[in-house]
Amino acid sequence: MERLPLRVARRVALHAQGFGDRPPGGAPDRRHLRRVVGRTGLLQIDSVNVFERAHYLPVFSRLGPYDRGLVDRAAYRHRDLFEYWGHEASLLPVRTQPLLRWRMERAAALEEGWGRTRQIVRDDPGFVARVLQRVAEEGPVSAGELHVGERPGGPWWDWSATKVALEHLFWSGRITTAARRGFERVYDLTERVLPAEVLAAPTPSRADAQRELVRLAARAHGVATEKDLRDYFRLRPDEAAQAVRSLVEEGALLPVEVEGWRGPAYLSAGAHVPRRVRAAALLSPFDPLVWERSRTARLFGFDYRIEIYVPAEKRVHGYYVLPFLQDEALRARVDLKGDRQAGVLRVRAAWHEAGEDAGETAAALAAQLRHAADWQGLGEVVVEPRGDLAPALAAAVAAG
Repeated sequence: MERLPLRVARRVALHAQGFGDRPPGGAPDRRHLRRVVGRTGLLQIDSVNVFERAHYLPVFSRLGPYDRGLVDRAAYRHRDLFEYWGHEASLLPVRTQPLLRWRMERAAALEEGWGRTRQIVRDDPGFVARVLQRVAEEGPVSAGELHVGERPGGPWWDWSATKVALEHLFWSGRITTAARRGFERVYDLTERVLPAEVLAAPTPSRADAQRELVRLAARAHGVATEKDLRDYFRLRPDEAAQAVRSLVEEGALLPVEVEGWRGPAYLSAGAHVPRRVRAAALLSPFDPLVWERSRTARLFGFDYRIEIYVPAEKRVHGYYVLPFLQDEALRARVDLKGDRQAGVLRVRAAWHEAGEDAGETAAALAAQLRHAADWQGLGEVVVEPRGDLAPALAAAVAAG
């Protein structure tokens, strides 16, 4: 079994995620977006919008400032991407839809889904059938348009019964997202949204589909533990283990030991090992490079959690904190807020990692913050005096 130094594993992982790729020569276009999603396998969707929504940020991290309409058009016009449950709610390449039909079948059989989406089918299947019929007759349609005058059904995200039924139908693959209005889903029948060639593609067996999902996860990771591979598409432990064994036997995964990691790891066959990685990027909390926090700690020695749900007085680093990748290390973190009313990008707190050169890190981070402000259409970067990197960062931003 080959033994990988941690620095090599880190380079493999960064390259697999698209960091260090040649930057676009001009404005990023549809080809560049496909390259990014080809690397990551998906873009996680999240509703938090204090700086920018989660599915736009990984593209910015890898391409720099770009037209966010590229993502919207890929998902809702060109149908290169579609929405479904990948790693949580996600935009995925449409060609992967057949690989997720087993999950849709489980949801239809009430073997998967949230408690309330399953409960509504058990309690009132006729209501769910009527909601589906209305989508068929009126779609594309939002939940709000379907339940005009209906009272919300309870405290669970304050969703109405109609919205819960729609989410069950979405999870089971009967309907999908045809568009977004702001952040609101607009639903339609799946057969009226997805390309005909995707719908006509054969459905692989559950084991074959899960093996291919693990293969995609391995390519996106470069090197990973079984838990990392399982987490990427939220597979069950026994099913992921079976897929990993199959891919090892096939030679698609190579067992390795990684310095400092407990237990076996797996190198994706054909993974590139760059001599070094040059990169500078602000990372979403939901970026595939860092979304599995134990992996982030193993790869970078970076202890990271999102503190949105932590009471303000108990937060350590801030509300919406983005790690800063500089070359092969996570060297800092910043709590960002896009203040649209004032027209500024606010750095509410800035922290650097122990042992990092504050001046060097601040200069590189200031450049990325200026890119982020320009991308967001904000006039300037304002650094507030919180965090041990804030003084050096404020000076670097002022130096321009």
